[in-house]
Amino acid sequence: MNMGPDDLEAIRALITRYNIAADRGRIAELAACFARDGQLDFPGRSGKGRDGIVEALTSGERNPALTLTRHHLTTMELLPGADTDHAVGRVYFFVITNAGLDHSGVYVDQYIRIAGQWLIAHREARIDWQAEASLNRPMVTR
Repeated sequence: MNMGPDDLEAIRALITRYNIAADRGRIAELAACFARDGQLDFPGRSGKGRDGIVEALTSGERNPALTLTRHHLTTMELLPGADTDHAVGRVYFFVITNAGLDHSGVYVDQYIRIAGQWLIAHREARIDWQAEASLNRPMVTR
C-alpha cells in the first residue's frame, strides 16, 4: 500500500511535535502524540497508554545539572504498514544537552491513523551511544 505525500508530511509533523514537547518538558503534550493505548519503550522503562507514558517519563530522579535538552532528527525512513491506516518508521536522532553531545540512537516506530489523525502506536527508543559525561542516567542499549 502506498502512502501519499500528505501522510508522510503528517507523520513527520507528528515526530517533530513529539521532540519539541520532550525538549520543552511538556510531557502531557508528548503523550498526546500516542494513540490512547500506545506504548513507549526506552532503556529501563516502559509506559502503556498516555497516563502510563507520562508516568514512565516523570518517574525517577532527574539530574538538576540538566537544564537544556535538544533532540535533533537525522535519517528518517517511513514505510506503509499492512493497510492505509498503518505505517512503520525508523528515525535516527542525537541529543545535545548543556553538557554537549549527550547520546544518540534510533526510534523504531509503528504509526496508526485514527479518525484521520496519525499517532504513534508504539515507539521503541534505542540508544546506540551515550557520552561518558552525560547528564542523563546510563541508558546505552547496544
